[in-house]
Amino acid sequence: MPPSALAWSGGKDAAYALSVRLEDDPPVELFTTINTEHDRSTMHGVRRELYERQAAALDLPITLLELPPEPGNDEYERIVEAHLQRYAERGIQRVVFGDLQLEDVRAYREERLADTGIDGEWPIWGRDTARVARSIVDAGVEAVVVAADAEALERSVLGRRYDESFLADLPPEVDPCGENGEFHTFVVDGPGFERPVGFEVGETVTRTIGDGEFHFVDLLPDGVADRRDAGP
Repeated sequence: MPPSALAWSGGKDAAYALSVRLEDDPPVELFTTINTEHDRSTMHGVRRELYERQAAALDLPITLLELPPEPGNDEYERIVEAHLQRYAERGIQRVVFGDLQLEDVRAYREERLADTGIDGEWPIWGRDTARVARSIVDAGVEAVVVAADAEALERSVLGRRYDESFLADLPPEVDPCGENGEFHTFVVDGPGFERPVGFEVGETVTRTIGDGEFHFVDLLPDGVADRRDAGP
């Protein structure tokens, strides 16, 4: 198979997509975006060092695309498309995504790939999210809840493990995979990991983003508990 890279959120869906690929068709690299002001992921507020520890535990290289504090859409697309062009020049012909059901998200990704010569692949696309949630837990993916939409979930979910207990406690209107943005996770162990990612649960904050409020927890790499500047 032509070589691939995996769009890596660091969360359970990306880890599950990776586990599906690991045996027969593993990616050669992971990539994600980092906000340079806070040195954290742009969506989940997870520290750069934790992504680096994830990649090291998976024995895969990771590229962290650095975005300015408040990038416009044009600037974001320019940075991502330049990275995809570098992939094409290296002979990477596919990008793997862990998306499940959001048609608009997939259409956007396909549009970004259209002129690059790189194909998109969605190994878990279209699967029932309740079944995927169970499969993630059964596969041994260990994840921690790091962000939640304040309209959907209480702040108390932050730092919880994504496990049977968490799934049982979800309100019926919340998708078990958080497919509608109700919550996000960070994976600390699972298929392909040579060792767990050590972490401590730091401070929690609630921030207004756009028209809504979102809860975040500051996961700390173990051994750096004095660095508690919380917030994405």
